[in-house]
Amino acid sequence: MSVRSSSLLRLAATIFSCALIFVLAGSRGSATQTPAPDFSQSFNKTDVMIPMRDGVRLHTEIYAPKNATEKLPLLLERTPYGLEDNKKGFSQMLFTYREMIPDGYIFVFQDIRGRFGSEGQFVMQRDPRDKSDPHSIDEASDTYDTIDWLVKNVPNNNARAGVVGISYGGWLTAMTLLEPHPAMKAVSEQASPADMFLGDDFHHNGAFRLSYGFEYAALLESAKTNFTFQFDRYDTFAWYLQLGPLSNANEKYFHGTLPTWNDFVEHPNYDEFWQKEAFRRYFEKLKPPVPNLNVAGWWDQEDFDGPMKIYEMMEKNDADHKNYLVVGPWNHGGWAQGEGNKLGNVDFANSTSRYFRENIQAPWFAYWLKDKGKLPVEEALTYQTGTDEWKSYSAWPPKTGVESRKLYFRESGKITFDPPTSAKDEFDSYLSDPANPVPYRHRPVEETYSPGSRWYTWLLEDQRFVENRPDTLTWETEPLTEDVKVSGDIVAHLYASTTGSDSDWIVKLIDVYPEKYDAKPAMGGYELMIADEVFRGRFRNNFEKPEPMVPNEVTPFRIDLHTNNHAFLKGHRIMVQVQSTWFPIIDRNPQKYVPNIFKATAADYQVATQRIYRSSRYPSHVEIPVAAQ
Repeated sequence: MSVRSSSLLRLAATIFSCALIFVLAGSRGSATQTPAPDFSQSFNKTDVMIPMRDGVRLHTEIYAPKNATEKLPLLLERTPYGLEDNKKGFSQMLFTYREMIPDGYIFVFQDIRGRFGSEGQFVMQRDPRDKSDPHSIDEASDTYDTIDWLVKNVPNNNARAGVVGISYGGWLTAMTLLEPHPAMKAVSEQASPADMFLGDDFHHNGAFRLSYGFEYAALLESAKTNFTFQFDRYDTFAWYLQLGPLSNANEKYFHGTLPTWNDFVEHPNYDEFWQKEAFRRYFEKLKPPVPNLNVAGWWDQEDFDGPMKIYEMMEKNDADHKNYLVVGPWNHGGWAQGEGNKLGNVDFANSTSRYFRENIQAPWFAYWLKDKGKLPVEEALTYQTGTDEWKSYSAWPPKTGVESRKLYFRESGKITFDPPTSAKDEFDSYLSDPANPVPYRHRPVEETYSPGSRWYTWLLEDQRFVENRPDTLTWETEPLTEDVKVSGDIVAHLYASTTGSDSDWIVKLIDVYPEKYDAKPAMGGYELMIADEVFRGRFRNNFEKPEPMVPNEVTPFRIDLHTNNHAFLKGHRIMVQVQSTWFPIIDRNPQKYVPNIFKATAADYQVATQRIYRSSRYPSHVEIPVAAQ
């Protein structure tokens, strides 16, 4: 791995570490957390340094149940975050598995190489090793060596091991599939990133996630340890706007001293730097060696695309049926703690997080590691929001029982299933001004991981706060006369033009609640975002080789809004919003093509007139998979 590559990946570790703080604290909006029990009463703890094949030793804590009457499987979680020991020296990570403790496991928690109590050099998201060199190492080999040592040295184990992890831990879990130990019988990859340029933390479809990247470059690589950038505005929307073009980050603040920010600047396109860190290179042709339970949340604000892409890639070669999927109504890691009966302002009819831990995760590992019970997942189990029901599928997206339907943009702000008939090239338009961008969430926009930050649930915020802006287009149906259940991939097809030579397009699919909503009156008229995505126009043909748009030329865009399972209920409306700024989660497109937006000047930013066409020749629409009633 190159030095410049490792600097970017160290940044990823910091972001995931911050995310872990949230995971351990519990899902925002969930019920009050149950106090952690005194684990010293039920476990014997052993603290060891496990040797790897190159002599480096990794700090590991082993928790064996007291008074066990049978040989037990090993459940391993490896982490760069630290083991979170309490005052008695027992890891709080045990609390995450409280529903599994009664089944009987030997829990093992390990600091990965170079982190906290472990020896060696820390390289974030280390590249897979050269297997021709028997002494080469990577995260898969470290996991292999750990399991090998545990099976041989931990008393009363049954020679079976499972591996599990969330976020960066999910990435570590996925990497074990490249070189599984014979004793590893099942894993669960949860919320792992898969591609940092196309769909996870740092970019979406090439559009840079500004506030995310800026704040953690400063956090990781400034002179002070864990330095928090000193914003002089509470509302970071105002601060980032005052910053001006991205080139001012180095000019005014970083002065070229932060390697990670410099990596962003020097790699604005999907080059080898990004491609070699994406999972596709390693997983595209990989046959799943052991059962893997992929876990994702519909409102994961950090890594929704990752687990879905990993499942999709592994499914192509899953002849032995070892690839499984669970998706629930959660944000990042929200299934690990709390009840899961509420997220943001949205209530669910079920305790979804507890249900997952009790009825899916616990039986999953009991089946593979203890030969007990039955599989809790046939193939894919996804929570259908709207109806608040768990749905089981033989494939995801469903291959049967759904019909592809198109919601067409029409005149007077309407969308219908009837295509436009006008031969005239009708359109709706707006002025997009980079000096007055659309906020991505309600202002003030707090620092991402600051106390009281609403970052964790921004995907569920009421979208009425932008509905009447002149730079946001809105179309909606009449109140639905029957439920419309969307199960599968959602794709927006825009026919758009700009007076500029580059542009961003943000599309949001929204469930509009009835104005009178007796179940929860405060939700009357609420506009709940169900699916969303941004696409940077320069990458419409190729993410590796950007091209300017031709001013005023109608251009087709296919924007993947990702997969979902949601019922738009009778009496609700379906809404689509389109805009060209989403600030500051996404940096401002100058709307004038420049080779590298990170090096643009203030003079490059310009106002542009955007047109979204809705005619028979240019029928902009959102394609949705509608389940049979």
